[in-house]
Amino acid sequence: MQKELAQTTIELIQGNITKAEVDAIVNAANKELIGGGGVDGAIRSAGGEAIVQACDAIRKRQGGCPTGTAVITTGGNLPAKYVIHTAGPVWQGGNEGESDLLASCYRESLQLAVENEVNSIAFPSISTGVYGYPTEKAAQVALQTIHNLNDSGTKIPENIQFILFDDATYNCYVKALSDL
Repeated sequence: MQKELAQTTIELIQGNITKAEVDAIVNAANKELIGGGGVDGAIRSAGGEAIVQACDAIRKRQGGCPTGTAVITTGGNLPAKYVIHTAGPVWQGGNEGESDLLASCYRESLQLAVENEVNSIAFPSISTGVYGYPTEKAAQVALQTIHNLNDSGTKIPENIQFILFDDATYNCYVKALSDL
C-alpha cells in the first residue's frame, strides 16, 4: 500500500528491512547502542562488523543514543548506505510521554536523513517488539508524525517506506495509513 503526500510517498511493505534497497534504513536500537534482538540483531548481523564498530565509536564519544534521539552510521554490508539508529520508548501504559518520545524518534531520524542527503528511507515498527508499545498506537504516531512534517513544509525524504515483518503489524499500519 502507498500514499502520496505533497512532497513524499509513504509505502507499506511486508518483508525484511535488511533487504531494503533504500539510501538508509532505521534501526530500532537500544539507548546503549549495544546489540539486541529483533530488528537490531537482524541489522547488525546482516550489516556486519562496520556497524558494530561505528556504534562502539559513538558510544565512546557520547555514551549512546538517549531515548527519542537518533545517530547515523554506515550501512556496512547492507544494500542501504546508512543505518540510522534510534532508541524508542518502553511502553509504560501511555502516560509517561511515550508518544512524544516515539514521535521524536521519527523526527530525529528524518532530520538525520535530510542532513545526509538521503532520498529514500525505510523504517521498522519502532518500540513494538520487546519494548511493548501497542502496534496500533505506534503506527498512528509514526504516520501522523510524518504527515505533520510534510504538512508543515519540513524537508523530508521523497520516499519513506515502512518495512513490516508480519501480517499483524502490516495490517495495523495499513489501517493507520488509511485513517490518515
